[in-house]
Amino acid sequence: GDPKGGDFVYGELGLPKLIASAYIPSKDPERASRFYVDILGMVATHSSPEAVVLSRGDMRIVLRKSDVVGIDTGIVFGVDTPFDLHRRFVDEGVVFVRDPTRGPVGVQTSFRDDEGNILHAADIGGPGIWD
Repeated sequence: GDPKGGDFVYGELGLPKLIASAYIPSKDPERASRFYVDILGMVATHSSPEAVVLSRGDMRIVLRKSDVVGIDTGIVFGVDTPFDLHRRFVDEGVVFVRDPTRGPVGVQTSFRDDEGNILHAADIGGPGIWD
């Protein structure tokens, strides 16, 4: 608020515009980063035994050292079509938790990284079940 009590209309000013990065737990971030580089086409921009920062375009993921892995990250990657992602990743040996199905944010699929963390993908701009 305004310390002088004036009227000010914020509108969109100060509200989040994007998710700058997401943290994913990893027992060995440097080893685990290979999945994100080789399968997801990301680039490691920082690497240490405690964390690896990966990026692709405006997307950043931080693999952070943790004793607890194998979680549902809640991260949903936007893709052109989850069906093509599914086909490509099956060929790469990626383990899927859910085949492509229509959900609240369009067609979605879910898969595991090499440490068992669950990641999701949904079509960009596709109709959801509530549309």
